[in-house]
Amino acid sequence: MAVRSLWAGRLRVQRLLASTAARESKGWPLPFSTATQRTAGEDCRSEDPPDELGPSLNERALRVKAIKLEKEVQDLTLRYQRAVADCENIRRRTQRCVEDAKIFGIQSFCKDLVEVADILEKTTECISEESEPENQKLTLEKVFRGLLLLEAKLKSVFAKHGLEKLTPIGDKYDPHEHELICHVPAGVGVQPGTVALVRQDGYKLHGRTIRLARVEVAVESQRRL
Repeated sequence: MAVRSLWAGRLRVQRLLASTAARESKGWPLPFSTATQRTAGEDCRSEDPPDELGPSLNERALRVKAIKLEKEVQDLTLRYQRAVADCENIRRRTQRCVEDAKIFGIQSFCKDLVEVADILEKTTECISEESEPENQKLTLEKVFRGLLLLEAKLKSVFAKHGLEKLTPIGDKYDPHEHELICHVPAGVGVQPGTVALVRQDGYKLHGRTIRLARVEVAVESQRRL
């Protein structure tokens, strides 16, 4: 058996050598030769596109992205310019409204004071027209009625616009509402530390003191030993 196997192997080797010699005599490439591998490699490389034909896909994508970003920048710049213009217009309108409020804020108050001025003017006209001695009593009566009407009108105007007169007699002294002129001895029924006398009235506008009342405050009198 061993002899037969060796003989069969020898025959196969002889056949392979004969086949190889026949291929070489005809010029055919041998299987798995370096020439065959080199030819296959060259054929594969010949199918790839050359780099000089145009930009790559990455470059094209970057150009498209750059164009898109440039458009976004232009759009944002235009929006910013419009926003700045709108803010400037709003600032000017607000400033104009504030200036008008400063100028015409007391328009209603002045309109009511005009009526007070009319009463005062009519009262002075009565005095100038009836200046004869025999009509002095009648003139004084008209002046008195005119002054009463003037005072009532002023109180009405003040109340309408939130102007309140302070009458602090008997109230406890408050430095936020009263201006102390002097101290006076506390009399009968007057508590020390309270307002005994008002020299000048104070006023509040909508609860805020705009003029302090000038007052005299009662203090406990010192006892003599």
